[in-house]
Amino acid sequence: MQNTVEKDLPFFYMAGINYVKTNTQIRSLFAFDSTKYQHVAQKIIPLPIPECYILSTCNRTEIYGFAKNAKELISLLCEETEGDATTFEQQAYVLNGESAIKHLYQVTCGLNSQILGDFEITSQIKQALKQSKEAGIMGSFSERLLNSVLQASKKVKSNTNISSGTVSAAFAAIQHLKKIENIRNKKILLYGLGKIGQNTCKNLVSYLGCKNITLVNRTEDKAKEFAKKLQLNYVPESSLREELQKTDVLLVATNAPHPTLNKEDISERNKVIIDLSIPCNIATDVKELPETQTIDIDQLSQIQDNTLKERKKEIPKANAIIEEHQKDFIAWYQNQKNVAILKAMKEKMEGIYKKEIQYYHKKTQADLEDLETLSSRMIQKTVDVFAVKLKNANGNGVHYREVLEDFFETPMKKENEETD
Repeated sequence: MQNTVEKDLPFFYMAGINYVKTNTQIRSLFAFDSTKYQHVAQKIIPLPIPECYILSTCNRTEIYGFAKNAKELISLLCEETEGDATTFEQQAYVLNGESAIKHLYQVTCGLNSQILGDFEITSQIKQALKQSKEAGIMGSFSERLLNSVLQASKKVKSNTNISSGTVSAAFAAIQHLKKIENIRNKKILLYGLGKIGQNTCKNLVSYLGCKNITLVNRTEDKAKEFAKKLQLNYVPESSLREELQKTDVLLVATNAPHPTLNKEDISERNKVIIDLSIPCNIATDVKELPETQTIDIDQLSQIQDNTLKERKKEIPKANAIIEEHQKDFIAWYQNQKNVAILKAMKEKMEGIYKKEIQYYHKKTQADLEDLETLSSRMIQKTVDVFAVKLKNANGNGVHYREVLEDFFETPMKKENEETD
């Protein structure tokens, strides 16, 4: 890797969009999968970007890495997605240094989720770590950081009540459906039986007592098995259109990369449609139907209950745990930088002492082995003194390292080589 950017905190950037400023349609334009990850990795390897990873979920797309500026990362991301850089930048938030690190902790610990305390994000963090490592663009800094945020997330989940109670997209859908008069007798069709589809179906049965539910799934055996388990009906996907003519309430959780149902598919009887997919699997033209109420995941997230109020009380505890883990990570990072500069310093001193020893040995005929032993001890004692000074710097570490670099002519680039 040529002309690699310094792996120094000011050059650690993150840029992203999330549910706060963008809707599902915009977010879907910047969704990432493993194939796109590989394409980005191939572009990154020859570039002066030593580390990079991308977090892509239903609620956000974020790119993290060391770069000269955030625009470099944004360009890489947008080159592989359907969205353009201008749209992304208009909606994006950009952070660097410790602010970017803190943001990642908050995301992973459920404080930045669309539903407070939702820890589904941890699986996507693990996936980002895995994909980046497989692509060869994960460095020691990022790997240590991602492992640290996952540890913090685990501790927050175990030591606070921030995820207590039932609040999820599936539950939010039930909160909306229970407002429908006589919902138990409505004919309901659930299309898609991934995790969110199954959870929604269980909630329909358990919370609302609905039994008039028909299941449709791309894999028919899965629909058959799940229908048998809950004593419900199922039909093959080939019968979907026919079944829609009999349906009052339609739930879609297919999680396809594009819409699976459009205006022509919808029956006049489909008065309520809930799209639980990201990106949206109900085409936008369905909302044009005058007698149909179409609700997507963004609208569901606005449904609040008392559980969320209780979760908010746990935010200070979660932040305290995050602060502890972030402090430990920054200490590790500073120590890595100290190790690199101290090693470079020692090498420089050894070169100076070696020349002086050779000169003194020739002049005095003193025992060369004794001189080298004495020299080695003096060098190590000097390095130890500086190591303690750097460790106890309390915020002045950067200043002390700059002085050492200047004095021993050991550039910061050396640090990057040593820590890779």
